[in-house]
Amino acid sequence: MAPKRIFPPHGFLRRAARLALIIIGLFLLCITVLAVLYRFSFIHPVSTLMLRDTVTHTSYKRQWVPLRHIAPSLVYSVMMAEDGRFCEHDGVDWQALQQAASEDDDKPRGASTITMQVVKNLFFWKSRSYLRKATEIPIALWVDMLLPKKRIMEIYLNIAQWGKGIYGVEAASRYYFGISARNLTPRQSALLAIALPSPLKRNPFRLDYTLLDRAAIIERRVLAAGAYIGCLR
Repeated sequence: MAPKRIFPPHGFLRRAARLALIIIGLFLLCITVLAVLYRFSFIHPVSTLMLRDTVTHTSYKRQWVPLRHIAPSLVYSVMMAEDGRFCEHDGVDWQALQQAASEDDDKPRGASTITMQVVKNLFFWKSRSYLRKATEIPIALWVDMLLPKKRIMEIYLNIAQWGKGIYGVEAASRYYFGISARNLTPRQSALLAIALPSPLKRNPFRLDYTLLDRAAIIERRVLAAGAYIGCLR
């Protein structure tokens, strides 16, 4: 006598696949609705890290400031340091992605545009995986279609982490330099931009000589940026 099967394999797989598709569909619908809402300047998005801090009752600093109240040198420095082709691409830098994919590494690294980082900060937890990267790409393309470049940069500068419990450029400017983001000098802007990739490890006041040299390069690039920063003027 054949043993009874407790769970019909095919039926179980079909139900699991259907449930997964429903979850993915709801997630994408949620992202679409939020992306449309984020077009409005009076809406101030928060990152998943800020939500985590709120849920865990961890205090953090963040004061939203519109892009026009941020020193242009900071805006351009972040673009030059994080995503030099920000004004050119459609949310994804395909050249950088191709180069990163050709590297012999177990984990994806680099190639994230500012738009992709906005997507990551708003909708995902910090992790390095090919699955997350692959999911970011179509969403970044969609966000780039829905939001103007200036709005994408504004959101990024207000949700980026600049240290433990420090989110957004206004909180970072006041914490590290004791001034508002609108009063940052080109040098201070470059130091903050260089600290962004590793906000928990890089303190703008305690950068090593290599990073200080990079900050000086960023300053020079901003001065010679020209058309590269046209979409943010």
